[in-house]
Amino acid sequence: DAIIYTRKMISEGQIVAIKGIGGFHLCCDATNEEAVKRLRTLKKRPAKPFAVMAQDMEAVKKICKVSEEQEKILTGHQKPILLLDKLPGETGLCESIAPGNPKVGVMLPYAPVQLLLFHYDDGIRMPGLLVMTSGNTSGAPICRDDEEAAEELSHLCDCILSHNRKIRIRADDSVMDFYKGEPYMIRRSRGYAPLPFMVSTPWKGQVIAAGGELKNTFCIGVDNRFYPSPYVGDLEDLRTVKALKETIGRLETLLEVQPEVVVCDLHPKYNSTVVAEELGLPVLRVQHHYAHILSCMAENDCEEKVIGISFDGTGYGTDGTIWGGELLVADCQGFTRLGSIEPFVQVGGDISAKEGWRIAGSLLYEELQDKEKTVEWMKKLELCTEPEAKVLVTMTGRHLNAVRSTSAGRLFDGVSAILGIRKKSTFEGEASTALEFAAEAYEKTMQHPYEPLMLKPFTETAEERLILNTGELAKNLAKKRLAGEDTGQLAYEFHQELARQIISAALTASHQTGIRKAALSGGVFQNRLLLRLVEEGLVKQGLITLHHHLIPPNDGGLSLGQAAYAMAYLQKHEIK
Repeated sequence: DAIIYTRKMISEGQIVAIKGIGGFHLCCDATNEEAVKRLRTLKKRPAKPFAVMAQDMEAVKKICKVSEEQEKILTGHQKPILLLDKLPGETGLCESIAPGNPKVGVMLPYAPVQLLLFHYDDGIRMPGLLVMTSGNTSGAPICRDDEEAAEELSHLCDCILSHNRKIRIRADDSVMDFYKGEPYMIRRSRGYAPLPFMVSTPWKGQVIAAGGELKNTFCIGVDNRFYPSPYVGDLEDLRTVKALKETIGRLETLLEVQPEVVVCDLHPKYNSTVVAEELGLPVLRVQHHYAHILSCMAENDCEEKVIGISFDGTGYGTDGTIWGGELLVADCQGFTRLGSIEPFVQVGGDISAKEGWRIAGSLLYEELQDKEKTVEWMKKLELCTEPEAKVLVTMTGRHLNAVRSTSAGRLFDGVSAILGIRKKSTFEGEASTALEFAAEAYEKTMQHPYEPLMLKPFTETAEERLILNTGELAKNLAKKRLAGEDTGQLAYEFHQELARQIISAALTASHQTGIRKAALSGGVFQNRLLLRLVEEGLVKQGLITLHHHLIPPNDGGLSLGQAAYAMAYLQKHEIK
């Protein structure tokens, strides 16, 4: 009766919360525009794509391009959400599933209850595609029992379908992209965690790493084996912090470990740092971008020194400023900062991460060094109103509510705004991914190899750090947009020129240090176009490159790098 009632509700366009293996999903008909729009409104999620569950491979192939390798992963036992290219002119899915996005995240049923939703002998006609999105309120961990579901999900759905099996550890669905015919993990959770990664270095000891603040996972290290946890989530919400503490206890019991040391991020105000300090163990702290590079090295079982190219949103730097587009020389013992993108002023604290037009304004002001001219450009580029532009320029000039930053993620947001692609983001990475999609769409139309901009790639500064010429790049793109050049072409030009600058700086670093291996990590390298351009350029110049495979390049992979650092530290130091 419960199954029949649920199927009837879904077929009539209602929303149902369904308990699976790792927690609850919110589910509705993925071909019904009204139902999907209503779910967006209720979940306060205006644009972020929804994952879709298809009844079988046939249903997937009607809406997406699927390679042989992708089909193997989709039908394999892990059943992740796979990001697939939509078929051109595809009409099966409604537009609101992944608005303005050339891809859609698809998975196949992996729990008996999900198979019953699609196939049951009750005469009800069911769609072959259902929305299956995490059952939680924004920022909170996925709900896993009836009490939580009733409290948090009852205002988001029309009925709840539950079962009486206890979920010990929450596990969101894993999310995977493909890069050069191989899996490229975005969120590693159900089906993959906590399977261990092995390194060949004969380390001994037991450690725990608390991970980062966003997309948190933690990691337990036992000798040369590292067990990254399922995805925990963003720790801004205290419910997620509670879930982190509980899952740490559960996994320590499961693996029968008693860590000798805990390692966390350098940022003093992260909740993951607080959790680490409460464990009652000696605490080590590791710089954010260095941990990204160590994570890439550990996944690729690399012990020797590398040139680390670590590009992401933000991380706390050793100098107290915000880092984000970094060139490091690193191994498990430590790192040196060799270069970065050009520092700019990030105005407005956390809001600048959501409003790329602010970054665009400060990038232009730093280059033009002229208030009137900057305001004029901002008006012509339609970034904001004249009063807003004046306020922003004044705040940038006087450094009010502002920090110095080398955030590569914010640079992408700023360029996205300059090109008129996205001025604001409703979810993390919205402006940056829209910029990537515009560039990829343009690349498909290219008839011949592209002639890049060829700006001076970098300057050496007083502190002997290589500074990429990203400020001038942003200004040049603004100039070309004002001259009416094609947005897609300019988006591609940005990727091409940024890749060229990264390659030039890495080659200079290689000549200075003699290191011939580069590791690419950080959330910005979820951008497959940038990853490909950088990697192919480095390989052409004779460097060996390492990138991620089954550990995410974003902050979900941070804990593996932290754990590797702690394990290497244990071998050489007495822990007091």
